[in-house]
Amino acid sequence: MPVTLRLARRGAKKAPFYHVVATDSRNPRDGKFTEEVGTYDPAPTPAKVNLKLDRIEHWLKMGAQPSATVARLIKGSRKQAAPAQK
Repeated sequence: MPVTLRLARRGAKKAPFYHVVATDSRNPRDGKFTEEVGTYDPAPTPAKVNLKLDRIEHWLKMGAQPSATVARLIKGSRKQAAPAQK
């Protein structure tokens, strides 16, 4: 079962809101998922990103492959979290 971390679209027409989910890569985009690991709201400036980095690390260690967009969101969240830990 190849697991992937990707976005699942929610929200109204022309007002997207996304959940970051861990799911089997064969499932449809908005289909069933294993675990929700965060949210992404691109509407406000700057966009709101809320990720559970500990759960994302767990899935990455288990071999999950993030989509290109999710990889970018993870990278940005790690940069923001790093100065806060100092």
